[in-house]
Formats: sequence, C-alpha cells, structure tokens
Amino acid sequence: MPLIILIALLIGLRYFEVWRFAEMSWWYVVGLMVFAFVWFEFIEKILGLDKKKEHNVDEQRRKDRVKNAFTSKRK
Repeated sequence: MPLIILIALLIGLRYFEVWRFAEMSWWYVVGLMVFAFVWFEFIEKILGLDKKKEHNVDEQRRKDRVKNAFTSKRK
C-alpha cells in the first residue's frame, strides 16, 4: 500500500510541477508503476505473501467463532 501512495503522490507532484518534481521525468513514475505491477502480480505470489494475508483473516474468523461458541454456552 505505501507503494501505491508513493505513486499517487509522485503523480500529483509531477503534474502540478511542485519544487524539484517539476523537472523530474515521467519515466520515473512509469517505472515505479511497472515495478508495483510486477510486485503485486508476480513477486508477492512467489513469496506467498498473498496467501499469508488470507490465512491471517481465516485464523481470526476461527478464533472469533470459537470465542462466540464458548461464551454462548455459559449463558
């Protein structure tokens, strides 16, 4: 997510020609976009980071379900 925020910030700074970003080439922004695409489409999957996020969500659902099951039996 920080990568996407950085890209949006660079686009805004370059478009409105703020400070030193006025002289920056658009190719830096495009290169960062290509890097973000490759990261999210390929590298993240190779490293298993996408499955890790899904696993954490499933684990939290399981813990909530167990907690609710035990609290409802006590009533």
